[in-house]
Parts: sequence; C-alpha cells; structure tokens
Amino acid sequence: MCRPGWAQARATARHLDELTRMRRVRDRIDREYARPLDVLALARAADLAPGLLSRRFRLAYGASPHAYVLSRRAERARTLLLHTTQT
Repeated sequence: MCRPGWAQARATARHLDELTRMRRVRDRIDREYARPLDVLALARAADLAPGLLSRRFRLAYGASPHAYVLSRRAERARTLLLHTTQT
C-alpha cells in the first residue's frame, strides 16, 4: 500500500528527471552550437520524441531548442565582433 506522500515524491522525481534531461540538451547545444544541430538528433540523444522535446525545452528555458541554438550562435558572433581587433 502506498503512503500518502509517495505519489508526490514520484511526481517530483519525474519532474527533476525531465529538468536533468533538458539541462543535458542545453549543455550539448552550448558545446556544439557551431555544428549543424537539429531537433531530431537532440531528441534522439535525450530519448524523447522531437515534439515532446520542443515542448519541454520551451517550458524549461522559455525558447524552443532551435531558437536557443540561434541565440547561442548570435551571442558567440557578438562576442567575436567585440573582441576582434582589425588592423
């Protein structure tokens, strides 16, 4: 027989597992932003369906995986422009 708090504990554990998966996807994007990345490959690595990955990633970070990749690339380009000296 389940104790009253176990259902909540299981739900919390599932939520933490989902956040861990999303963090791993975000970390991969941060490491490999210069390579061609697509949602299908990211979803396959996270063992999720592409649509589910997109929804969960958006809930966790406020942007789709594609939008996050684009913003990461733009951020890197800005950094290169600011720190590159032209002679």
